[in-house]
Amino acid sequence: MKVVILAGGLGTRLSEETTVRPKPMVEIGGRPVLWHIMKIYAHHGFGDFVVCLGYKGEAIKHYFLNYYYLHNNLDLSLRDGRVAVRGGAGEDWRVTLVDTGLATQTGGRLRRVRRFVGEEAFCLTYGDGVADIDIRELTAFHRRHGRLATVTAVRPPARFGGLDLHEDRVVAFREKPQAGEGWVNGGFFVFEPGVFDYVGGDDSVLERAPLENLARDGQLMAYRHEGFWQCMDTLRDVNTLNQLWASGKAPWQVWRE
Repeated sequence: MKVVILAGGLGTRLSEETTVRPKPMVEIGGRPVLWHIMKIYAHHGFGDFVVCLGYKGEAIKHYFLNYYYLHNNLDLSLRDGRVAVRGGAGEDWRVTLVDTGLATQTGGRLRRVRRFVGEEAFCLTYGDGVADIDIRELTAFHRRHGRLATVTAVRPPARFGGLDLHEDRVVAFREKPQAGEGWVNGGFFVFEPGVFDYVGGDDSVLERAPLENLARDGQLMAYRHEGFWQCMDTLRDVNTLNQLWASGKAPWQVWRE
């Protein structure tokens, strides 16, 4: 099953970082968040990726073109330019990098990679969110219900401490609790090829008409993920994820198991 990753947006809410690189290349623990997402999928046996490029997509191309050299020791001959790799470790991934346009919307980006996906079910997620989700269980859930689409529903972490009040007295304080109610789109989709029938051209926003119409037709199911999930929308989010990584207890680092 292929994994499509939407990695072409402008990332305007993270302008402190994205003036010089695309959002998926913002680093967590010295590695792009895109790498972290791919490691999550690969841990569960999904290593065939189709990455939808757009804004500053050349940075992502350069990263993967040089990946083998960047992550191994090198012997360089400055006399004749020969390079010998010491170690030879690499990821067992296949990565297809597709230019999907600078201003193309999420649905349009998906449509542009249709020929790379084929006629089988496939995964899709955003290039800025991590979770400790079990991808195998997600895909098994998708197969069981037999609909065209599955979205992972998550409860986003609250940004502020929660107060339980009795009149003017605080009876309980909860530091940044998980949202008490309300599920949101957490990415980590599984789609059948029939989803392409719901997607329009470059201006098609996946989260609007395509998903709305799939829901209307009874073809969209929700996989409820109660565990860790965090998107990377702001510099605050970047700092939070880096702090978790530095602690050695990053919940999404399932590949260390």
